Amino acid sequence: MTADLSAAPQCASLSSEPHDAELLSAKLVTARKPGQWVSSAVVLVLAAMLVHTLITNPRFQWDVVGHYFLHGSILRGLGLTLWLTAAVMVCGFTLGIVLAVMRLSSNPILSTLSAGYVWLIRSIPPLVQLLFWYELASLYPQLSLGIPFGPEFVTADTAHLFSGVLAAFVALTIDVAAFAAEIVRGGILSVDRGQTEAAEALGLSRYRIFRRIILPQAMPAIVPASGNLLIGLLKATSIVSVIAVQDLLYSTQLIYQQNYLILPLLLVATIWYVIVTSVLSIGQYFVERHYSRGNRRPPQRFWTTVRENLPLFGRIGSRRIVVTA
Repeated sequence: MTADLSAAPQCASLSSEPHDAELLSAKLVTARKPGQWVSSAVVLVLAAMLVHTLITNPRFQWDVVGHYFLHGSILRGLGLTLWLTAAVMVCGFTLGIVLAVMRLSSNPILSTLSAGYVWLIRSIPPLVQLLFWYELASLYPQLSLGIPFGPEFVTADTAHLFSGVLAAFVALTIDVAAFAAEIVRGGILSVDRGQTEAAEALGLSRYRIFRRIILPQAMPAIVPASGNLLIGLLKATSIVSVIAVQDLLYSTQLIYQQNYLILPLLLVATIWYVIVTSVLSIGQYFVERHYSRGNRRPPQRFWTTVRENLPLFGRIGSRRIVVTA
């Protein structure tokens, strides 16, 4: 009770000062951002110019693009591209997880093998790997299964075994595994070491610690890079056209080699790549939001941003927050 009575004269003296009263009744005004509005206007004008030239330039031949957009061979090539992307991503990422665990292992042999694999594969361009696996029959005409350094039980001709699709699958899987291993390793290292120590103190097995504790906490760091890797893989599948695998790009090449309508057919492939990439980006957004819940700030709405920047153009319609004592 004494503290309240002693504090009252101090509050009265503060409010009696003219400068303090002015500060206490000051109006809070949001910061004006003219640079954002100017840059946004420039970007909108450039975007409008781009849309205008795409629509008005007859050399794009949009009628030809519409005619071949749902063509049977184009859709079959798109299906092969999607299948190859999904299969390579699943197998490559699974192998990448194994390589990441090996790299973080206390066993020096496993750690060295994983580091050497990542170093070697990341040093070789994907196209070179693709051509190497496609020409594997030149080095090993036959592949065999048997006892090491002993008799062989099963043999197969490499020329008949490694088709173009299988060579593309193996080459891209090996390449994706190297990059996925580094992504997973970085995500695991982002988890505090104390999490593992606490789980070990509870007597949990290493597999359960990794699956139930480490990996879920590493996912917010793994998902964004994995989404970028998936989108990059989708576009990288176009290199299989050099070994006559009839993916989306090679399907368009087969058509424009007959009718010489190169640009419209390339636009068909481009639009399909943009559509699939956009769908993958939307899926990546929701996956990221799922694993980052609790750590994200509420998004600011568009009209809130507009209203806060209205004072740039005048005081009409702007809202101000008044703080009084």
